[in-house]
Amino acid sequence: MKLKALFVESVRSGVIASLVIVPLAPLFKAFGLRIGHYGPKFAALFFYDPQPWLLFVQHLVVGAVSALPLLLILLRTRAAAWPVAAGAAYGAAYYVVVNSLALPIYFGDPTPWQIGWSTIYPSLIGHMVFGASIGWTSRRFVAAARR
Repeated sequence: MKLKALFVESVRSGVIASLVIVPLAPLFKAFGLRIGHYGPKFAALFFYDPQPWLLFVQHLVVGAVSALPLLLILLRTRAAAWPVAAGAAYGAAYYVVVNSLALPIYFGDPTPWQIGWSTIYPSLIGHMVFGASIGWTSRRFVAAARR
């Protein structure tokens, strides 16, 4: 498998998945739930007063980068037999490790586990949909690369 093809697929699948989950933010926010909490905080590490367009670009870039480990899992394990389920599991694991532990610890915030289920499930669902989307959209690439 060529590295360039893997990079292109990571960008393609990651951007598509990032776009798929965009409607979840206003939906969850309409119900008063927290989602997208760390996007502005992460962007503020690099930019003073990040504007919405920059947060959107960051969302796409993080999505493209975050797709790469899942693609490697699908390419090198039997998880390719159930890419959508494997993607959803990857999204859940990503949420637990990055969004519910690493980012709160880094920023000195309480973890969602300390705050409660209403803080956990919106982002958990979003990450699972994100991973499932990558699993779905990368099926042909993974099948061709595994041959």
